[in-house]
Amino acid sequence: MNTLHHPQKHEEEEEEEARHEWDLSLSTVVASSSSSASDVVGAIEFDPTDNILATAGISRKIRFYGLPSLLRTSGGGGGGVSFVDQVTACEYYICTPAKLSSLRWRPGSGGRVIGSGDYDGVVTEYDLEKRTPVFERDEHGGRRVWSVDYTRYGGSAAVGASGSDDGTMQVWDPRCPPEESVGVVRPAGLCRSAVCCVEFDPSGGPAVAVGCADRRGYVYDMRKLVDPALTLQGHTKTVSYVRFLDGGTVVTAGTDGCLKLWSVEDGRVIRTYEGHVNNRNFVGLSVWRNGALFGCGSENNRVFVYDRRWRKPVWVDGFEPVGMTSGSDKRFVSSVCWRQSGVDQCTLVAGGSDGVLQVYVGKRKP
Repeated sequence: MNTLHHPQKHEEEEEEEARHEWDLSLSTVVASSSSSASDVVGAIEFDPTDNILATAGISRKIRFYGLPSLLRTSGGGGGGVSFVDQVTACEYYICTPAKLSSLRWRPGSGGRVIGSGDYDGVVTEYDLEKRTPVFERDEHGGRRVWSVDYTRYGGSAAVGASGSDDGTMQVWDPRCPPEESVGVVRPAGLCRSAVCCVEFDPSGGPAVAVGCADRRGYVYDMRKLVDPALTLQGHTKTVSYVRFLDGGTVVTAGTDGCLKLWSVEDGRVIRTYEGHVNNRNFVGLSVWRNGALFGCGSENNRVFVYDRRWRKPVWVDGFEPVGMTSGSDKRFVSSVCWRQSGVDQCTLVAGGSDGVLQVYVGKRKP
């Protein structure tokens, strides 16, 4: 096991100031007249085509939006900001029995099946054509599921994992009976610290990364889940998110107010990123792999974008929709998601603690 005790000593030095190479602008705001603290957006996910957007949170609904129609409303970002009512913009929704914390489309389903994790400790898959649940697991003892993901390793299109407040990552196969489990991992051992995030290597490798409330990140090999292949130690508070940038690096976010980029090769911290505010809440983390950009929310109600090359943010935008005034001092950006398509153009969607969605579009500067 590789453990890093003093990551700051190994970080790469920057030789230049951060360059602002992207023009990002607000394109569309999706809000409801009843938006409030009871509609926190906890998860945002694009489907495999990158054209359908799904959101979920404490409203007990999975909402689906067509991205082309959202961008068309504002002329793709060239005609000013468009303000759209949530009821009009949402193409359809599925009601769920509990509040949701995580969404992920199941690979190999042709965008037909989406998985969710809820506050009651249940993982559920929904068939989007029938708009009904088709699979359910409840092995987290009623403790909140924070994260759900699926592996692409070995051509598998079904094996998934869920992380929970019960201190475990459960690995399961929806093709098997609910009582059967592929494996159970307890990253923090007897401490049973909450597992806040799980993510498989999206390139199809055997690695799965875990973020834990014990202030550490872990990387496991799917072929040997007994012990972590790597322990990422450097955050001073809960590791709330972990995302693969590529097969060789992962990004973690902590409630210590920083992001960290790690080498999967040796557990070395490559760089620490600071600028956003995050001391308590889950504020989202998403990476755009084609552009090597990281997006995250903030407790000062702003969206932050970092370039992997520089410690400071390269773009920041306030999250203040028109007509929303009550309780604004308590709002924060609670979820973000990059559209993975494109090379010189990008799309970032952010959700707020009041249920508001903001769609940003960007392009690389000449």
